[in-house]
Amino acid sequence: MSKKKKKASKHRNNEITKGIFTVLEKEPSKSFNYKQIASKLDLSNTQDRNQLIKRLGQLKEKKRIEETERGKYKAIASSKTVHTGIVDMTSRGNAYVVVEELDDDVFISANRVNRAFHKDTVEVHIFNNRNSKKIEGEITKIVERKKSTFVGILEMQKTFAFVRPTDSRMYTDFFIPKDNIGKAQDGEKVIVEIENWPEDADSPIAKVLEVLGKPGEHNTEIHAILAEYGLPYEFPVEVEQFANNIDTSIVAEEIAKRRDMRETLTFTIDPKDAKDFDDALSFKVLENGNYEIGIHIADVSHYLKEDTILDDEAYERATSVYLVDRVVPMLPEVLSNNACSLRPNEEKYTFSAVFEMDDKNQLKNQWFGRTVTNSDERFAYEEAQHIIETGKNEIPKEISIRGKEYTVSNEIVEATLTLDRLAKQMRSKRMQHGAISFDKVEVRFNLDENNEPEGVYFKESKDANKLIEEFMLLANRKVAEFIGKQKPKKTFIYRIHDVPNEDKLIALNGIVSRFGHKIDLKDRKSVSSSLNKLLEDVKGKKEQNLVDTLAIRSMSKAIYTTDNIGHYGLAFDYYSHFTSPIRRYPDVMVHRLLQHYLDGGKSANAELYEKRCKHSSDMEYLATSAERDSTKYMQIKFMQDNKDKEFVGVISGVTEWGIYVEIIENKCEGMVRIRDIKGDYYIFDERQYALVGERSKNTYQLGDEVVVMVKDTDLVKRHLDFALLGKYITE
Repeated sequence: MSKKKKKASKHRNNEITKGIFTVLEKEPSKSFNYKQIASKLDLSNTQDRNQLIKRLGQLKEKKRIEETERGKYKAIASSKTVHTGIVDMTSRGNAYVVVEELDDDVFISANRVNRAFHKDTVEVHIFNNRNSKKIEGEITKIVERKKSTFVGILEMQKTFAFVRPTDSRMYTDFFIPKDNIGKAQDGEKVIVEIENWPEDADSPIAKVLEVLGKPGEHNTEIHAILAEYGLPYEFPVEVEQFANNIDTSIVAEEIAKRRDMRETLTFTIDPKDAKDFDDALSFKVLENGNYEIGIHIADVSHYLKEDTILDDEAYERATSVYLVDRVVPMLPEVLSNNACSLRPNEEKYTFSAVFEMDDKNQLKNQWFGRTVTNSDERFAYEEAQHIIETGKNEIPKEISIRGKEYTVSNEIVEATLTLDRLAKQMRSKRMQHGAISFDKVEVRFNLDENNEPEGVYFKESKDANKLIEEFMLLANRKVAEFIGKQKPKKTFIYRIHDVPNEDKLIALNGIVSRFGHKIDLKDRKSVSSSLNKLLEDVKGKKEQNLVDTLAIRSMSKAIYTTDNIGHYGLAFDYYSHFTSPIRRYPDVMVHRLLQHYLDGGKSANAELYEKRCKHSSDMEYLATSAERDSTKYMQIKFMQDNKDKEFVGVISGVTEWGIYVEIIENKCEGMVRIRDIKGDYYIFDERQYALVGERSKNTYQLGDEVVVMVKDTDLVKRHLDFALLGKYITE
């Protein structure tokens, strides 16, 4: 046979082999004989059919396909399958890889993590282990590192150093050559950056980027929390300079382009310690008896121009971060606390949603656009609440943010009471449509001048808070509807919230049934109404915070996207974020897009805005995690001074390594390790959410009330350990 003919024959053989696998793998559960395969591959001549029969026999011998019965062949299920996912490390060195297309996470034992870190994007090979209940695999490739900088404590040696990470999910330390140590001293908390990780090295080689300070000191630990999530705590000098050079004056030429609402009664209601007032309400009674209500938002996009270093910085941050003792703003102070803060008796540029409503809360008209406003009054929530509760215009000294008693105009009182009445009608209507009311208790600390916690208080949402909330929801919803319903479809940014996970709801139902509650899982409306009843029924009870937390965890996570599916929790078909551009970058993008469309612009680039939405959602998650860690840090600091005191708590979590207990009086949560529970050997019962004594059968179950004392506090690792004194017995 000539070389040419031999090559052609080999090529044909490869084509037939490829065809066999295409047919068998397309329907892996079915078996096919050679005639069926030949028909699917359109092999009609005798030579090709003979080659097919021969190749089937060869592949069977090589165990690449199997013969299920005489003359019938089937694909062999691959022993490994490759997927891409995100690593979720545990503190024990094992990991799970979260793969979007799989129902269950892939378990990775410590010896198969292969240098991947928490939240890295990786390729994972899944083992075909039919005897195991869980999916197991091995990480084979790191597609993308989530981060390259880490926080740890420097340990000096003679000619080099190690940095031991403070994150318990990091299973390796970092080797720091002498030239990479800089000015860092032994025992200091530092930020390091990985340079490389040689094949033959146990630890990655890194360099010290920044010294945070002495472990345990307040500023060191707060800055460490931000650094762990890659969040900045100050603005670059050039960004501050750029912001300080922005012209923030109010000029006649710009006023002429806007709707002038300076003469309309306008006021702000915010927390008493707020420094940035980014929203205001205006109120006017029209000649026809209807109300004109304006929701006025600081016009951040007037100052924050695209393609500037300030806009780049705001986009990267994407959100302000609210830590326990400070705010890390998205925008420099010249904008956030000055030009874009709607302070009383100052003319401001605003972006507004103006509605005409009748006395029965029916919307008659709406208008969106740029305005100029002048706020008449600034109230704290407590002051507005006093007006709502008493109907009077005197603000007493004890709640006054002015430090003395004062009187407000009758017009302000009338406006506040009318807005409160309309807000209650709107809230009632939302609940009837299936909205869910999460009024979770928020823990706050009273701090002295050195940021030491003196006490704990709980932030409560009253009528004044709900008044502002309802009108902000109205503006957000109507802006989203206004663009979302236009045809042809226009790219816009939505805040979406998917339906809850059914498995999580079933698990939640199992837990709350222990307290005598239940969730009706029949349909969407039944779920939302029974969840609302549950959240109302537990108010003031010992299980309230536990149930609130578990109910929130059963929900899907709200995110930003250009693909609208509605907002389940609010029961809105269209929803966006329009009302806080000082502290949320998506709101800035919404303002820009809204103005672009009001000006008759074409639909924006969906791919570009989807990418920005994803970044904003990711940064929101990091900010929330940092906020939670800072609260945990302050709880530990607070409990350091209460080591000799007994507390009654509720078991808020049960794991194979111990139980989590949340103290009822201050909501501080700590752990009782399983090895520290005396009197028996306890085993984790996953089905009962309980630890069960092997001999005594004594149980410590989710929701049980127990008595604990502080055993150990570690500010650096942010651990709070309790000693268990026993179950709480009511007399």
